[in-house]
Amino acid sequence: MDNIKYISVAFCLLLFIPFSTVFSQNKEKENSDWVDLFDGKTTHGWKGFKSEKLPAGWSVKDGNLVTSGRGGDLGGDIITIGQYEDFELKLEWAISKGGNSGIFFRVLEHRYPTAYATGPEYQLIDDIGFPGELGEWQKTGANYAMHNAMNKTLKPVGEFNKSRLLVKGSHVEHWLNGVKVLEYELWTDDWKSKVLACKWKDYPGYGLARKGHIGLQDHGSEIKFRNIKIRDLSELGKPIFNGRDLNGWKVYGTEKWYVENGELICESGPDKAYGYLGTERKYKDFILHIEFLQKSNGNSGVFFRSMIERTKITGWQVEVAPKGNDTGGIYESYGRGWLYQIPEEKENILKEGEWNEMVIQVVGNRVMTWLNNELMTDLTDEMIGKGNGIVALQIHDGGGVKVKWRNIFLKELD
Repeated sequence: MDNIKYISVAFCLLLFIPFSTVFSQNKEKENSDWVDLFDGKTTHGWKGFKSEKLPAGWSVKDGNLVTSGRGGDLGGDIITIGQYEDFELKLEWAISKGGNSGIFFRVLEHRYPTAYATGPEYQLIDDIGFPGELGEWQKTGANYAMHNAMNKTLKPVGEFNKSRLLVKGSHVEHWLNGVKVLEYELWTDDWKSKVLACKWKDYPGYGLARKGHIGLQDHGSEIKFRNIKIRDLSELGKPIFNGRDLNGWKVYGTEKWYVENGELICESGPDKAYGYLGTERKYKDFILHIEFLQKSNGNSGVFFRSMIERTKITGWQVEVAPKGNDTGGIYESYGRGWLYQIPEEKENILKEGEWNEMVIQVVGNRVMTWLNNELMTDLTDEMIGKGNGIVALQIHDGGGVKVKWRNIFLKELD
């Protein structure tokens, strides 16, 4: 009986200990999801917009990241070195009397003159003491010039407020001192109409990035920031290429498809004909993340909602081609041809001889594509909405094509 009792006690302990351990591990994981963007001591992880150096005026004082207000409309802003797609950002800030600043998100550099020309802004300002009349769209918590904040409570000037910014896909929430003061959707018809009705009509890339830097604004007044933390909420979905073989895919044609060093490679064969590698499954609504490197020629593409018979494909293609040939545009195979070709000024977004990131979002009759985080296509089409089929990669005919692919993730949408 004693042995049975001891066994029973030990068994209970074994049941209890793993539960406690798992609870502790889950709690630790939950806390470890947050990453400090400011360590309270240095400016490590930050740089100037379109500069590797921090602008004059930014410094660390008493555990705060501080700008003395030397910046202005065209300079002085800082951005994170890292870029973020979906995320939750928390920080505390204290503004000076009459001060003006802001928090930018999904900021791109490249071809943009200022941070505000690209990234939407969570406005920070002295609502009461600012020397000038303010509209609601200019006040703290607003999506600057676009959406007004509601039901907010601000601390007096000089005291720290707590802000939270939640960005997931097109959905954005602004929180202030524990209260949600604003939520909105990017890229909707309403959002587009608001852009055209305000100052952003002159900034064609405003708010269109899929991923970008977090930015803090120096608008000519002192502001302090502290406890700046971020949590990555990006969900890429499931890998549809395993990095080892072509499991889950089917080859169409005689061109070459193989895996080398964890990368999927397509290469023209002796026949110099069209070739395709298609998923075994069909996909309707989804977000696809994929990277490609054009080794030679680079005339290829990513098909969606498509059907293949031998090497005849019907459906829609997101173009992947050498510079000057509409990478990111939409082509309908064995149908209407080009549905959307990209503007000439976007041709230099493609990185020749380097890895490029492509994101393709297909929902109903709407297709959006991003190349290196820049929006290339936003197309609504009834025929696309009726389509259903596989995802496929292409080798164009003519020979000389060699393209590498990697990090292929697909997230199905309900």
